[in-house]
Order: sequence, then C-alpha cells, then structure tokens
Amino acid sequence: VIVGLKSGLTIGTDTAVSVVSKMNRYYLDEMIKIYLPPEADIIVDNADNPLLAAIGMQDLIDDIILKMNRAAEDAATEAIPIFVDAITSMTIQEAFDILNGDDTSATHYLRENTYEDLKSAFQPKIANSLNKPLVGGISASETWASVTGLYNDVANSIAGQLAGLTPVNTELDEHVTVKALDGLFVKVSDEEKDIRTDPLARVNDILKKVFGKTK
Repeated sequence: VIVGLKSGLTIGTDTAVSVVSKMNRYYLDEMIKIYLPPEADIIVDNADNPLLAAIGMQDLIDDIILKMNRAAEDAATEAIPIFVDAITSMTIQEAFDILNGDDTSATHYLRENTYEDLKSAFQPKIANSLNKPLVGGISASETWASVTGLYNDVANSIAGQLAGLTPVNTELDEHVTVKALDGLFVKVSDEEKDIRTDPLARVNDILKKVFGKTK
C-alpha cells in the first residue's frame, strides 16, 4: 500500500507540476488563473473611467495579469523536490489513512506537510520572476509600478478625488505566490481524483493493484 501510495503521489505531483509549469497553463486555465489582488479591484472596476481609459489602463491591467501568470509558471518546478521529500517520509499509517480517505486525502496530506516549504521556495523565485522581462521585454514589477503609479496619479488629482478614486499600494510577490500554490494544489487534486477513479490513469502495476481494490 505505501509503495502504491508513494508511486501515485509521485506521478500525480510530477504531472501537476509539469502541467502548470508550461506556458499559458496558469494563464489560460480559468480554474487557476491569477488575477490582480483584491486591493486593486478599484483599478479594475474603474478601468473604463474616462480618466483611466485615456492612459490605456485596461491594456496595462491585461499585461500585468499575463506577466503574473508567467511568473507562477516560471516558479512551478520548485515544488518537485519538496513534494518528493513529503512523499518519501510518509508513514505506513498515513498511507492507509490516505487510501481509505476521500478523493483528495493525499492532496490534503501534501498541503499540510509541504505548504510552508513550498511558499518559502516559491516566493523568492516568483519575486525574481516578477522582475524578469518575461513578456515584451518588460517585467511584471515594472508594469505593476506603471499601473499603480499612473492610477495613483489620477486618484490623487482633483478630478480623481471628485470621482471617488483612492490610491493603491500593494506588493505582488506575496499575492502571486499564494495564488500560484492554490492553483498547483488544484491540479494535484485533479491528478489524485483521476488515479482513484480512472483505471487508465493507473499507469503502472502497483497503482492498478492498490487503487483497483475497493475500500
């Protein structure tokens, strides 16, 4: 059982990481796509305000969203050794609990045992990625600075104050890290469910033996 669980988790996490680390796998998947932080809702909601439309705010918003997702894709491979460590340290009792648990018990185990390490590994990589010119020769951080800078200039103007706009100040790396991890675990969960329920997803004999049995 423990060999089967470890095999299943290794295959599932490797597949999930492989999926999200490819170009556009965060960006084009609405289940895990990363949008601007809630603090920026006022910018998004007012992008068609004539004061902001005049400076091309919607195009800037679209650009920063693309770059945030590129940063998440760039960081995803950092998860592999952390997942491997959690999988190899699994006890026999934990393996049986996972096997007899619900369809996402293994994902829950991984989240409980890897989240903080994943966050510590992801955040510096994402911060670095946000500073890379991954799209159009301009980094996400530069675009975010342009978005908030231009918006705040308008918000701080007399016309902006009369329009009810308020300045926005927030850091992107924490937001993108949390959302990137949320998306990664969505994909790990999907892989776990497939292995548990779809015989075609059991790609080796040990998976067929362990997951082919009824509880």
